[in-house]
Amino acid sequence: MAELHLSTLTRAQGANAALLDGSVVPSAGVLDVVDVPVLVQGFRRMVRNLEFDVAELAATTYLVAKAHGARFTALPVFLVRGFHHGALQVSASSGVHGPADLEGRRVGVSRGYTVTTGVWARGVLSEEYGVDLDRVTWVLSGDEHVAQYRPPANVVSMGAGEDLAGLLGSGGIAAAIGAGVEHPDVVPLIPDAEEAGLRALRRDGFHPINHLLVVRDELLETYPGLAESVFEAFAEAKHRYVGRLRAGIADPTKDDRMHLRVMDVTGADPLPYGIEPNRAALERLLDHAVRQHILAERPSIDTLFAKGTHDLIA
Repeated sequence: MAELHLSTLTRAQGANAALLDGSVVPSAGVLDVVDVPVLVQGFRRMVRNLEFDVAELAATTYLVAKAHGARFTALPVFLVRGFHHGALQVSASSGVHGPADLEGRRVGVSRGYTVTTGVWARGVLSEEYGVDLDRVTWVLSGDEHVAQYRPPANVVSMGAGEDLAGLLGSGGIAAAIGAGVEHPDVVPLIPDAEEAGLRALRRDGFHPINHLLVVRDELLETYPGLAESVFEAFAEAKHRYVGRLRAGIADPTKDDRMHLRVMDVTGADPLPYGIEPNRAALERLLDHAVRQHILAERPSIDTLFAKGTHDLIA
């Protein structure tokens, strides 16, 4: 029988390094990693063309794609997490002195309305600062990965030739999410954003999920045990990375340093895999997706993940 090769979309990072260097291999096949320099372009290729067998995918992109009948299913492998307080930027001359001042104003969003960073950042505005999200006009710099999705009426696209940095500087928008603008007049909306994120971690007990892993349904149906095999391989690679974190990495990246801070706060693995260790984070993300008019109906968490992985924890 020929060896099963799985075209795989994923970005190099600590948690999957052992898979990319070949020191960890799934028992059920070989991961043939496809080089897509801009990962979000790979997300679009997966959502629109089902181009990969296994794919790292933004969490909210997955929720929207699944709601529109996408033929792939997630594994509870959560490769990327982030605190999103720092994603919110404002022009110093905008007259915005705090989150409440955003009501009635235009706020830019990098790419589409369903981008996961935007979903979590709007959740911060709503939950922690009481902002009525329906009273903000959200201005998009791009379109949605899932072409069938239609945003609510208070979501608009920017004009031709415009960009978030220019709109922020000119006052065309009061603030922006995920723009990453570097300019002396552009400042964080939330001071000490990293500490604000860690306070949220202490309060909520979880580090928000950004990316998960999906596998084409056709393969899951054809090869029993494939979901478990891929999960276990990614789990082993992640365990090796966490071991290196605990031992001390000589030249840590920004992500390494954040994982170390999360580990310091929680005393636990900063990248837990499995449904149960992440149920609170997943429930919160679904809350945001429904309240922000991204999902019309709230799915059960267990229906979002491959059946063989429901009890797996790593």
